[in-house]
Amino acid sequence: MITQTKRNAIRQRIHDRIRRKLSGTTERPRLNVYRSLNHIYAQVIDDQTGQTLVSASTIKMKTGGNVAAAKEIGKAVAERAVEKGIKKVVFDRGGYLYHGRIKALADAAREAGLEF
Repeated sequence: MITQTKRNAIRQRIHDRIRRKLSGTTERPRLNVYRSLNHIYAQVIDDQTGQTLVSASTIKMKTGGNVAAAKEIGKAVAERAVEKGIKKVVFDRGGYLYHGRIKALADAAREAGLEF
């Protein structure tokens, strides 16, 4: 019988393929997104130094991981990045489809001043 591949294993394989082509630099760091069932997380990462420059998540905001919360996280991470002088980033969707919460976060980050 053929074993069924787990959904997260498929996402991880897609994410690995994306990360081979995509890297954040000091001039243009990587905006990484991770979503769990209950929360959504966003980080701006400089891959050359291996440092997280800015981060935001729904855990500190005490809200769920729905589309409205994703918009708040996108806006928050963008505002924090602009405060640190980061305007251009590379978007890393983390292997997720560009739809729903991921799209809402990206659109809110663009509206708040990030360019990607």
